[in-house]
Amino acid sequence: MRGKACVVGSGPNGLSAAIVLAQAGLQVDVFEAEATPGGAARTMELTLPGFLHDFGSAVHPLAAGSPFFTSLPLQAHGLQWIHSPAVLAHPLDDGTAVTLERDLENAKTSLGVDGDAWARLVQPFVEQWTDFALEVLRPIPSLPKHPWLIAHFGIDALLSAKTIARRFRSERARALFAGLAAHSFLGLDESLSGAFGMLMTVSAHAVGWPIPRGGAQSITTALCRCLATLDGKVRTSSRIDSLAALSSYDLILCDVTPRQLLRIAGPRLSDSYKRRLERFRYGAGVFKVDYALSAPIPWKAPLCSRAATVHLGGTFEEIAVAETSPRSGECAKRPFVLLAQPSLFDPTRSPDDKHTAWAYCHVPNGSDADMLKRLEDQIVRFAPGFREVVLARRVFFPADLESMDANLVGGDIGGGAMDFRQFLFRPTWQHYATSARDIYICSSSTPPGGGVHGMCGYHAAKMALGRMFQGI
Repeated sequence: MRGKACVVGSGPNGLSAAIVLAQAGLQVDVFEAEATPGGAARTMELTLPGFLHDFGSAVHPLAAGSPFFTSLPLQAHGLQWIHSPAVLAHPLDDGTAVTLERDLENAKTSLGVDGDAWARLVQPFVEQWTDFALEVLRPIPSLPKHPWLIAHFGIDALLSAKTIARRFRSERARALFAGLAAHSFLGLDESLSGAFGMLMTVSAHAVGWPIPRGGAQSITTALCRCLATLDGKVRTSSRIDSLAALSSYDLILCDVTPRQLLRIAGPRLSDSYKRRLERFRYGAGVFKVDYALSAPIPWKAPLCSRAATVHLGGTFEEIAVAETSPRSGECAKRPFVLLAQPSLFDPTRSPDDKHTAWAYCHVPNGSDADMLKRLEDQIVRFAPGFREVVLARRVFFPADLESMDANLVGGDIGGGAMDFRQFLFRPTWQHYATSARDIYICSSSTPPGGGVHGMCGYHAAKMALGRMFQGI
């Protein structure tokens, strides 16, 4: 193909879209408002000099298992994955922790009486990850290429996490699954919360939950280098306030959420399409803290030091209560906290003998509540003495996150609520297409949604190219 295309936004989806367009032969420019590309996949000195913190995403199962990313020579462009010995640790009040082991047979042993039930839930999808990932990381509904595999998944995917957890006999396995399902931002008694728990579990056993050496910026850098080999260009500090400034391009793909698309493309969009975008709903936000530490986190349960990711929330019932609060417009008294400790496994993140950590909890969208004490109380609950090893902290309210990445509307890191309607029609029934034939949306507000996998950008670019070729 010949022609010119541009992408607004250089997050993983924007860069993926740009690469697909460049692979097709188009001349591609990427416009990024911030001084550094990457969107939420950036790494910065947020606390003290020499301490590297991931601004957004820190642990990347869907990047490691992305059908598109794995088709690119990202390792040749410097990306190195680091796997912690255990995928995940979930401490309990008795001073022990349950771990999620990457190897499914080891996980069965670790989970004891629930090992067989755990394996039955996910084993078919772990064994067929390549086919499974292609099916679940694309728009729904669409005709599946592996209908029996997806039908099998669908039987459980529509269930709530609470319903699935009833299959486990021990509190430990139920707590572990609760933390996995809580990545959905849904209440654990809501439909689809079980699907998220299963996807996180399947990815853990199929590809692991690795961290990139040097931080999330390494993913962005590798994608930018890949684009450069195709003569694509990334133009940073180039904010686009109106798509009228891009009239010389044949295709415009926007790695933005519906709110920004309405602002920059409004005059080009039909009234009916704008009304549909205005009905798009954003999900809960996050309250995030980055830490510079003088020593590793002093966990009561030593097993927590085997995992780059630690879930803090106690039992299934406690996590369920915590996750219901933001959905009701309230802040949890004892929030579920997701914590990453990358410097235990990647020495490039901090000076010698020092460490970094990253933690967040879910809050109502746009909340200005100060959750620092509640968040740290949950860490101290399982790691007494934590506050004594803190050298510095950087606190991000939802508005702070949005100020550094406009796609994080109200602190929503998932690109919009992922309930049943927006699971099927995201952001509208047209998915990536807009009412303007040359404008497409390719952010995590499109299928398959949030996460660092690039598949929103991949599918949007494929649609744009197909319609361009057909003259639609």
